[in-house]
Amino acid sequence: MRGQFITFEGGEGTGKSTQVQALAARLQQRLGLSVVVTREPGGSPGAEIIRHVILSGAAKPFGPEAEAILFAAARDDHVRTTIAPALARGEWVICDRFFDSTRVYQGILGQVNDRLLSGLQRVTIGNLKPDLTLVLDLPVEIGLSRARKRRGQGSADRFESEDDAFHRTLREAFLDLAFRDPDRCAVIDAQGTPDAVSERVWRVVSEKLPLTRTTTETAAAQ
Repeated sequence: MRGQFITFEGGEGTGKSTQVQALAARLQQRLGLSVVVTREPGGSPGAEIIRHVILSGAAKPFGPEAEAILFAAARDDHVRTTIAPALARGEWVICDRFFDSTRVYQGILGQVNDRLLSGLQRVTIGNLKPDLTLVLDLPVEIGLSRARKRRGQGSADRFESEDDAFHRTLREAFLDLAFRDPDRCAVIDAQGTPDAVSERVWRVVSEKLPLTRTTTETAAAQ
């Protein structure tokens, strides 16, 4: 039986990595599920190499079309090497970003032609889509403050270094994405403590995915 595929999306500093790990731990410890945690760009040896190129900013001078192609190359390796085999084994896959980020970052903000993005998506993932996409939402000022605190003395990456207008557009684009695909996407208020956000995530997962009523009630009681 095919496993379930969950993705987390959202702007910088919304806590995606934290919530990916929290949900994975809950599914493993409370329900005994086998869970694969992964990320984009990255998630496989080849894709991790491309991740470094993208986030270092080395590809930025070549324009958003080139970045979109690099993301697609990384995603192709990621899907073939990590995601598809895990789902075929019946494992659950939780991914920090997926094709929705390309649609938003390169498509809406980078204004890459939709036909190019659709072609890249068709070639790299075919009919594979997440069963559930959780969009973590925060005011831009809070998200960027969290991102600065997280990196400490390190340099901002390719996308964190963009201006506030970029990040405000980014937030609106993710909210619009969720609005346009309500069957797959759910917006999660990412304000508050990590535990509070984790509870919001769990409620949505319990409602949207095929956990039996008995299993869900048992997990909630633990």
